[in-house]
Amino acid sequence: MLRNCLAALLAAVLVVSPAVADGEMVKGEVVKVDKAAGKVTLKHGPIKKLDMDSMTMVFRVADPAMLDKVKAGDRIEFEADRVNGAITLTKIGKGH
Repeated sequence: MLRNCLAALLAAVLVVSPAVADGEMVKGEVVKVDKAAGKVTLKHGPIKKLDMDSMTMVFRVADPAMLDKVKAGDRIEFEADRVNGAITLTKIGKGH
């Protein structure tokens, strides 16, 4: 019984680990902050998990308070994901 529980736990860890490791930070530069709209324009490097090349684009933010941490010209690192069909910043921090 204990062996089966351990085997199930190990299997669960192996399945979840790639998803956790998927949280890869992307480097970018803030071009514009639009607090009223809850959006930020970034010039960014490739976003592998979304299969996107480097470009400049507008992102929504998961939490509007994120926009208080950045201003135009800041170099940042961020994570983005699809939230309700829109590409959204889920994590942001000062970067490179």
